[in-house]
Parts: sequence; structure tokens; C-alpha cells
Amino acid sequence: FCNKNLPAEEAITILSMDPTSSSSSSSSSSSSLRWRILRQALIHRSDSRSQAEIKRVSRKATQGFNLIPCQVVDSSSEDSREASLCYSIPIAASPKLYLTQRVDNCSDLNDFEISNRHNIDNTGLVCQWPSEEVLAYFCMSQPDRFRGKRVIELGSGYGLAGLVIAAATEASQVVISDGNPQVVNYIKRNIESNSMAFSNNTSVKAMELHWNQHELSELTNAFDIIVASDCTFFKEFHKDLASIIKVLLKANEPSEALFFSPKRGDSLDEFLKEIEDVGLHYVLTEKYDDQVWKRHETLVKGDDESWPSYDKNHCYPLLIQITNYHR
Repeated sequence: FCNKNLPAEEAITILSMDPTSSSSSSSSSSSSLRWRILRQALIHRSDSRSQAEIKRVSRKATQGFNLIPCQVVDSSSEDSREASLCYSIPIAASPKLYLTQRVDNCSDLNDFEISNRHNIDNTGLVCQWPSEEVLAYFCMSQPDRFRGKRVIELGSGYGLAGLVIAAATEASQVVISDGNPQVVNYIKRNIESNSMAFSNNTSVKAMELHWNQHELSELTNAFDIIVASDCTFFKEFHKDLASIIKVLLKANEPSEALFFSPKRGDSLDEFLKEIEDVGLHYVLTEKYDDQVWKRHETLVKGDDESWPSYDKNHCYPLLIQITNYHR
């Protein structure tokens, strides 16, 4: 934690743990598991059970897939937990994007209290997850797919992918959403900071959106494209996530959801069952971009030391295209 109460490795364990590991008890809720790991870290337990929990962290790269160059430009914020990062979209004449984010692995007990109060996870505050970078890169590489379309990003974290879509694809509307009110505040700040990067024809806004919301009249069947990254690993949210995808997609016009998610044990498979149960269809693609695949192969071979714990099933995001119709 930022106040140095916990060593960095234990803070990473608490904030980045993956409750869908095959060793996870099906009866453990994400919130109770978070608090159990937190308690173990606070009292510095070192028995075998504690060590087993530590091994269940979500693997995160120091540099991710290195698809969108990024550098810290200001870490002197009044809030010591924050830093400003500059993302350089690798397309000629594209604007730079400036995102205020939490410093990696920097959280406090208030974050956990808010997560449990709203029945949400706090992973959006932990860091910029590698799958988000892949989603952003994929979207900017296919501007024609988004041009003139209404787009919503679910579980967006700091909003990198949504901001890239708004800045590089000429979408007509981009809604960047998350269920965590703290995260949504960051999204609002990041939209304001980058307002000059968006076309005058592109509307960009932040939204607090919970996947179990029932009053969505203004959003029902409203979007051409839904995008999301790494949103499928909490199994208790699968049913609501599948349902809201069906609600948000346009029903009488071509529309699609583009999800990027690692397999993470059987978590992705379980989510895809929910997709079928609500009457949607999907296509799963492993090799969807040559540059991403090349980077993946380098990491699998261990030729890049920036991601020493890289594992295909846990780290490499597959592309899931979800529609109301069979392709």
C-alpha cells in the first residue's frame, strides 16, 4: 500500500488476485476472498496456505504487450497515489492521449470498502491491464469498423480503449463506462484532459454502469459496437454481463460486441455458455492481429524478460465477437 504498511508483493497479491483460478473454492465470493487475503497480508502470515493464495495473483506485465508507447509525464500530483501518463497512438498525425491513473499497486482500505458496498471489483484502479492495451490497439487498427458508429466500452478502467476509439476512428459516440464510482471519476477527468483530441463529430462521455441495472431505457438497443477487455474472470458477474450485452446491442441492425479476454482456467468458457443461454452467438479467434501475435510468440518463448510470468492461458487475450445472429 502507499503508506508502506504492506510490502509491494503483498499489496499486488491483494489487489490483483484472480478468484477464478482452478484452486478457488466455488463457494468463495470475490469480496470475501479479497478480505481473507488482506487479513493474511496484514498479519504477515507465511504458512503454506498463505503462500498458496499469493500464487493466485493475476499476472501483469511491467510493460504489457508494448503496442502503444507510454511514458510517465508527471508524478507530482497533489495526490501521491496518482501519475499522468502519455500514450502515443502509433498512427501518423494522431494526437497524444494523457491519462491520470493510480500509481501501480497503490490502494487503500477505502477502495475495498467501496468495492464491497457496490458489489464490484476494484481491478480498474490497480493498473492499466494488458488486455486493455490490446483492445485499444485492435480498435485503432480498424477505424472503418467504428466510423460513424455508437460505441460503448464496459468495465473500462481508466478508459484507454474508449479514448483511443474517440481519438482515432471517427465514431459518432463513445460512452466509456465502469461500475466503480472511483474509476468513473478518473474517466471523466481523462475525457476532459483529452477533449481537444476528439473530432467535433464525436461525442464522448463517461457513465457509471452496473451490469445488473434494470432501468436502461435510454441505452436499450442503442449501440452498434460494445467493446470490453478482461471483464470475464469474475464468474459471479457472467450472467449479468451477458444479459446487458443483449440489452445494449442494436436488435434490428447489424451490431457486435468485441471482447478481449484470456481463458483464465474455465472462466472464459463459462462466460461463453452464458452468452449462448441469452440467445447470442459468438466467434472465438486466437490470431486476430499479426503484430499482437508476433509479440505473443516472443513472450511465450521467453525471449523478453519484461514479462517473466507470461502464460498463454492466463495472459494472452482471445478475441470474442458476439452478435445477435449467426455469422
